[in-house]
Amino acid sequence: MTDASSPSAAPADLPGWTHVYSGKVRDLYRPAEGGPAPAERMLVVASDRVSAFDHVLSPGIPGKGELLTTLSLWWFDQLSGADGGRRIPNHLAATHALVAESDDAVDLVPAAVVGRAMIVRTLDMLPIECVVRGYLTGSGWKEYVAEGTVCGIPLPAGLQDGDRLPEPLFTPAYKAPMGEHDENISFARAEELVGAERAAQLRDLSLEIYRRAAATAEAKGLILADTKFEFGVDADGVLTLADEVLTSDSSRYWDAAAWARGTTPAERMASFDKQIVRDWLAAAWNGQGTPPELPAEIVERTAAKYRELLEKLTD
Repeated sequence: MTDASSPSAAPADLPGWTHVYSGKVRDLYRPAEGGPAPAERMLVVASDRVSAFDHVLSPGIPGKGELLTTLSLWWFDQLSGADGGRRIPNHLAATHALVAESDDAVDLVPAAVVGRAMIVRTLDMLPIECVVRGYLTGSGWKEYVAEGTVCGIPLPAGLQDGDRLPEPLFTPAYKAPMGEHDENISFARAEELVGAERAAQLRDLSLEIYRRAAATAEAKGLILADTKFEFGVDADGVLTLADEVLTSDSSRYWDAAAWARGTTPAERMASFDKQIVRDWLAAAWNGQGTPPELPAEIVERTAAKYRELLEKLTD
């Protein structure tokens, strides 16, 4: 069987499932004909692949797929009411892993991907990536330096890299076809793509989730600097949170104590995400041709940060 964790490997051949799509990190499967899974289910498998600047890098981060899946499941649970807020509908199937077949329970998750796979409901996915920024950094900082804006939204003068924004910003992006770059878009363009009512729902729900998650992270000594969500619509027309949620891959997490005492961006942004990979690649590669292989030390440090984030949040 092919190792789906390898960045260069083909998706694994999984009994009972047929591979239909691969993203930078995740592989998507539909039920095979005659298999135990209902037709309206999908299998989402998180690999150990790691990406930066729209490139999948080599080698992968050992154990990353399981860490991402574990953290996503924990956040889905929090957003289902465990954090005291209202329930946010998500794509997890009610059974998630098991179905009854005659008198036996059949595990729908193949043994090769146990721990890094989710059984989910099929959705009509929306072509909007819902980015929420609570702090000024990354591409937002670069635009602010040049234009005084973030995704076209004017900001007060005098902000520094790593500063908290006056209010969290909803900055949508268009989810480009495979192999192309996502494109930051205005809210007006989001309205054109999905309709004014749906765009407003996406904005309001994204901001609500961000604020709830940021409060949860703060209680654990962490800052949720920014994150991105994906949503779909179920058979009943309900807007539904999908894909991964609030993971080290889709979010920037910083150490709150380091941020409070830091006097430089590097000191303030003590991160628990793949920023280590981004920083190394930006320094080691000019963006032309094939990216270089990640050094073992970068792989090990990144894996340790992913584990540390999971421990800090779920402890």
